Amino acid sequence: MEPELSDRYDHALLGILQHVGNIQDFLNVYFGFLYRKTDFYRLLLSPQDRLGFPPGVAQNMVQQTFKMYEQMALQDHEQRIQELQAKLEKKEQEEKTAAAEQTPAPVEEVVIETPKEEAPSDQEQTEKDAIEMGREAQEANIDGASTGAVAVSGLTIQEDFQQDPDSYNGAIRKNYMWSQDYTDVEIKVPVNKDVIKGRQVTVDLQSTSIRVMVRASEGHRVLMSGNFTHKINAETSLWSLEPGKCILISLSKCGEYWWNAILEGEETIDIDKINKERSMACVDEEEHAVLDRLTFDYHQKLQGKPQSHEMKVHEMLKKGWDAEGSPFKGQQFDPTMFNISPGAVQF
Repeated sequence: MEPELSDRYDHALLGILQHVGNIQDFLNVYFGFLYRKTDFYRLLLSPQDRLGFPPGVAQNMVQQTFKMYEQMALQDHEQRIQELQAKLEKKEQEEKTAAAEQTPAPVEEVVIETPKEEAPSDQEQTEKDAIEMGREAQEANIDGASTGAVAVSGLTIQEDFQQDPDSYNGAIRKNYMWSQDYTDVEIKVPVNKDVIKGRQVTVDLQSTSIRVMVRASEGHRVLMSGNFTHKINAETSLWSLEPGKCILISLSKCGEYWWNAILEGEETIDIDKINKERSMACVDEEEHAVLDRLTFDYHQKLQGKPQSHEMKVHEMLKKGWDAEGSPFKGQQFDPTMFNISPGAVQF
């Protein structure tokens, strides 16, 4: 059986998923429908039975369908890894070619005593931690345990950032990584392993700027500083420390729009390649009501029943159907006599 890849049902299914808020409840809706409206869970136990499935058949159908799409997901994952590796190899080859073309003429060899390696500075260590965090995320993605993206020689594209929850709808930068949804921005700033207490960290959040510092032996060291590309609500923005790992910063947007960068002057992302779907947490009560009505209408239409706009008009028509002087007085109300368009009713 070929998998169903059509997106013709996506709008309805997405509406249900956004309404219930999570995959588990979405599955409960789906299998609840099979339970209430079909013979999916009914067993054929005797030759006289005409509805249902033999024992184990329905369960096998679910397992086979799951495995089919699981295999497709694995193939997609392998393809993404191969494409990333191909980009890395191409970039390495280009760098080698460029280096060969710029190789200077040989000069007289001079022996210079190699100085003793010095311990990295705090700034260098922070940059190494950021790179290591990205490398661990990438390795986790290859192992299949989680997803990740790392900026390597400027090769990372937005599709790669989308695979990592820490850079989803955002990016990984030199000293931090960021993600966003419709109303908030999340930033993770890596810190040294010895930064374990909040008093070692200073985060100055203003409506238009940010400054993140940690206390070091020589004083305070700046990890992140600059002006925001958009204004934030500093009163509702928060930060916390994950000891020895990173500083977590949650910024509340002042407007409902997508950011293409955190700080002014930094590299921007392509917001046309991010996921712009709004979560249910961002939807107000009025929009919730519209979504509920659309979901209800969809199910009514599937069952051949009146939709909400038709039901509203039917209620009004019923009042006059059996009124004094009506030609239908005494007859049962027949809604099929009316063809009501959705635009005929204001909600």
